[in-house]
Amino acid sequence: MTQSSYEQMMAECLPLIKLLGAGRYAITVGGSRGKGTEDQRSDFDFRLYCDEIIGGPCYWQTPAWAPFAQAVGKWRRQGVEIDYVWVRTIEEIDTALLSWLEGQIRPVETVWTLWGYHLLPDLYHQQILDDPYGVAASWKEQLRVFPPKLKEAILRKHLESLRYWKEDCHYARKVERGDVIFLAGVISRLAHDILQVLFALNETYYVGDGSNLQIAQEFCLLPPRFTERVTAVLCPTPSAEIFAQQRQAVLDLVADVEALVMRTEAWARIPFRLPWADTVS
Repeated sequence: MTQSSYEQMMAECLPLIKLLGAGRYAITVGGSRGKGTEDQRSDFDFRLYCDEIIGGPCYWQTPAWAPFAQAVGKWRRQGVEIDYVWVRTIEEIDTALLSWLEGQIRPVETVWTLWGYHLLPDLYHQQILDDPYGVAASWKEQLRVFPPKLKEAILRKHLESLRYWKEDCHYARKVERGDVIFLAGVISRLAHDILQVLFALNETYYVGDGSNLQIAQEFCLLPPRFTERVTAVLCPTPSAEIFAQQRQAVLDLVADVEALVMRTEAWARIPFRLPWADTVS
């Protein structure tokens, strides 16, 4: 996409997006373009924040939506992929942001993301396109310093998961049985838990489903050969012993991640217990 085409697309789409809301507003772009990891395959993920959504929650069914949808269709025919726009109220974001800053981890389950929609990375990484009231800029400023309560909550949640599955006998038995569906699911979950811990440990907002390894490889606190090892775990070469090898490889990664966490003095004192530990005699 040339700079000229980009400017033309923005000049056409932004005024149409603005018509979907009333009152204060901010228009941003998220996804890979917000994070700065886009390539020639990347689309445009627009966001509109406003005081009032024209037409309410089903804004895509209102007359105001039609001109924007037509513009999206036109640009798509020219090879510019626009994933429409996600419209939310400023009040909704303010409320959710406060909860996240207090360490209440509440990913929103959506069909288009594997591990739920995480609000803070979207707000932190988004690129501001039109923000006359400083709405989006204010959110980004609040996130300039990684929230300590959020860091502690993420470490607690995902280390608990890693430590559970490290010792779980059911996992070992599924390996022996070669239960492909179960093992594909658990290895993805453990890789996600590991990444969440490393992002929090390095005080970096988790970036969502894409570009995890690309960003993680720049971390100061990282297990040795991390990208190589996690890639081998997720994309193993088929063999008769593959699941046992895969399990051991991921347990080795878990041990390295635990060691990184425990070397940081502030977090070495956090107890990690399974929810039912006190009930076991």
